[in-house]
Amino acid sequence: MKQKPKLRLRPTGLTIGFISERTGLAPSAIRYYEEEGIVHPHRTDTGQRRYERADIRRLSFVMISQSLGFSIAEIREALNSLPSNRTPTKADWQAISERFRKDLDARIAQMTKLRDQLDGCIGCGCLSLSNCKLYNPDDRARTRGTGPRYLMGDSPSDLGNGT
Repeated sequence: MKQKPKLRLRPTGLTIGFISERTGLAPSAIRYYEEEGIVHPHRTDTGQRRYERADIRRLSFVMISQSLGFSIAEIREALNSLPSNRTPTKADWQAISERFRKDLDARIAQMTKLRDQLDGCIGCGCLSLSNCKLYNPDDRARTRGTGPRYLMGDSPSDLGNGT
């Protein structure tokens, strides 16, 4: 009597090598994002990581978000709002985009202001520039805290009489 050949099940999911090739991220970076709770691969019986196709999009989102200045904590928080029981839809990603849009708009406004005022007083409180006395008489901006107060959103009119 012939024996039936044993059925060999192929592990499901994508290998870290495939994810690396697809995203351009080094495997060590992908493992780092796993440690940070950004992706959650499952393990085969032999302990190899296997990723879902949706992880390609998640990791791409991380790369884009980091290049825009978002922290890992902000990115993780946004990604944690995605459903874990199914592949995120366009509407799911749109909700994250809306959350990031407000922050990006504020950053764009701040960068535009910086670009437009970079050749003048930056409101840092330093009175070594001759025209700082015009923008920041008696170093009133320091009452709001450290750093370039006007570029951080304070305006000279917010300071009133400096008290």
